[in-house]
Amino acid sequence: MSIFAISDLHLPGGDDKPMQVFGSHWEGHWDRIREDWRARVQAEDIVLIPGDISWAMYLADAVPDLQAIGELPGKKILLRGNHDYWWGAITRVRDALPQGMYALQNDALMMNGVVFCGSRGWTNPLGSTDGEDARLYARELIRLRISLERARQLSPQGRLIALTHFPPLGENGAQTPVSDLMREFGVGDVVYGHLHGASVRGAFTGTVDGVRYHFVSCDGLGFRLYQLPDTAE
Repeated sequence: MSIFAISDLHLPGGDDKPMQVFGSHWEGHWDRIREDWRARVQAEDIVLIPGDISWAMYLADAVPDLQAIGELPGKKILLRGNHDYWWGAITRVRDALPQGMYALQNDALMMNGVVFCGSRGWTNPLGSTDGEDARLYARELIRLRISLERARQLSPQGRLIALTHFPPLGENGAQTPVSDLMREFGVGDVVYGHLHGASVRGAFTGTVDGVRYHFVSCDGLGFRLYQLPDTAE
């Protein structure tokens, strides 16, 4: 079993929303992703998708995008991103998912001996306790801790992979309250996205305090899936 990751698919959600308005490199991006996906992913593999899956505003409009993902090989684990407005009540979201597709929210999932958990995250308020960013960041920390606790209930010592949408680290890999939680719970790998354009140059992939962080926004990957390394690497 191999584990792959790719985020920020930004599928159209029922609208004709050409992504090339964000740059010519986005032209035909979903076709390029699917071609790479089919060439590399096997039925027993797992693909992590940490957020910004569809531009849809409502679940019904996101269903065709979810089905398009579901038609691809492997099992898929989804996390909500800041643009996933269609993601409402988790029971309804899960009921709409194709077979072999799973949604994380305030919980954890064990698959083939590996535990997956996570939370969307938010913009780091950089120590401020005032304002909307600080409130949302604090709420996401609570949700992340809940998810990590449930993960360790499933597997106290096993391999743990966390998904976040927003970057879990600061500039150049600087530690944050999010990375503190990852270290506290012995997370092995963290995948995240959210960053695009010029911001991709500042995205961190590497190891901090024994936790491996992987930036997986699709445009930052050249619209190819990222394969996580084995635990021994």
